[in-house]
Amino acid sequence: MNLILDIGNTRVKIAVFQKHTIVELSITSPEKIGKEITKLQKQYTIKNAILSSVGETEAKDLKELTAIKKVVVLDHTVKIPFINNYKTPKTLGVDRIALVSAAIEQYPSKNVLVIDAGSCITYDFVNEERTYFGGAISPGIHMRYQSLHTFTANLPKLKIDEFSLIGQDTKTSMHSGVLNGILHEIEGVIAEYQHKYPNLTVVLTGGDTNFLAKKLKSSIFANPNFLLEGLNSILIHNLDE
Repeated sequence: MNLILDIGNTRVKIAVFQKHTIVELSITSPEKIGKEITKLQKQYTIKNAILSSVGETEAKDLKELTAIKKVVVLDHTVKIPFINNYKTPKTLGVDRIALVSAAIEQYPSKNVLVIDAGSCITYDFVNEERTYFGGAISPGIHMRYQSLHTFTANLPKLKIDEFSLIGQDTKTSMHSGVLNGILHEIEGVIAEYQHKYPNLTVVLTGGDTNFLAKKLKSSIFANPNFLLEGLNSILIHNLDE
């Protein structure tokens, strides 16, 4: 079995895979990673692991991983199943590497746009010839709410709520601006890619997947575990070495 560790900006996802299927998934805080790994090791026979961290957590910080036969720490040097044409591969986020790997495995020989709606919204494009070109990085929903509160004197700090086109007070106007703005951004990006690549597959993932998937008009595949599945595919890809 494979242990997948996805350490993001605000939370940690830990999954156990049996081949390509998730059999256990937990979401925890960075302070509780070790305890969660120990619990899973008691439940499952884990032989391989992959660690993806956008922060400062490293494999050496997790003594619980020492009992695992093979541990892959994802960075730009790890073997990946696609051609990376990003101009600065050393700066490409490990989360984006994993998302593109999932796109390659689950949608082979297709043009795929992966949209990850988390702390930031990232757009990543890989073509039908398994070549990754890059994409875009944009502020996520919560970052936009936070910026309105932080960089103004009187605007409150809000969270996602129901919204309409026309806000009739300060709060509903903020909801309209943030949420309609993000929806129009995503729809616009999808439309531009579809114009250039008519046979386009679009995947939406990330923490805000469920909220956005209900609001978007474009045809998409919504998969909140897409990144974990991509990490697992990279791990399997490296077990052949």
